[in-house]
Amino acid sequence: MNQAYTIYGALGSGSVPVEAALTLLKQPYTVIEAPTWEGAAQQAKVAGVNPLKQIPALVTPDGETITESAAILIWLADRFPEARLAPPVDSPLRAQFLRWMVFVPASIYALFWVRDDPSRLGGPDPEVQARIKAATAERIAECWGMMEGQLDPGGYLLGEELTVLDLYVAVVSRWGPRRKRFYAVAPRMGEVVRRVDADPRLATFWAERFPFVEGWESKGAAG
Repeated sequence: MNQAYTIYGALGSGSVPVEAALTLLKQPYTVIEAPTWEGAAQQAKVAGVNPLKQIPALVTPDGETITESAAILIWLADRFPEARLAPPVDSPLRAQFLRWMVFVPASIYALFWVRDDPSRLGGPDPEVQARIKAATAERIAECWGMMEGQLDPGGYLLGEELTVLDLYVAVVSRWGPRRKRFYAVAPRMGEVVRRVDADPRLATFWAERFPFVEGWESKGAAG
């Protein structure tokens, strides 16, 4: 495929697992930087491809637009089955793959809409906002623990082959309440994401798109 994909995304954001997947697939792509949490000007960049004005959004070489990180990752993995980034439809692992690919955004990722701006639900009171931040951190940790209890990881979350689920969890687990908490509640999954962090095929990519800066396991790339 000669034409490039276009990704609306940002450093350290939900576009990163999509960019990582395209990197592993060796597909050309360009990124339109649009950190939408910075305000209307950035949101306007995305409005034409996603009415929610959120990232990520992927425009395929055929001109089709796909939003929602999990949907994009599943689509890419299925589009290039030879890369084995998802269990095939007839695999006994397929059901669990789909289960967890939906669980992550439904139970965890969705909470960051609240965490990024607690006033959306809590109003202007700083104390209420602080309680929301604390409660959502606890819920995220609880959900990672639930996932840990239901999985039996091998080298990767679903066995011995890396899938887009591993990329997804490796990125989302770096957001609040950060990796140290993730390791505590999901130690076996922690071993897997460390393996994804260290994948030599992604070394340059991580350095550019979600760098492992000093203290990143407790602070994240942005501090």
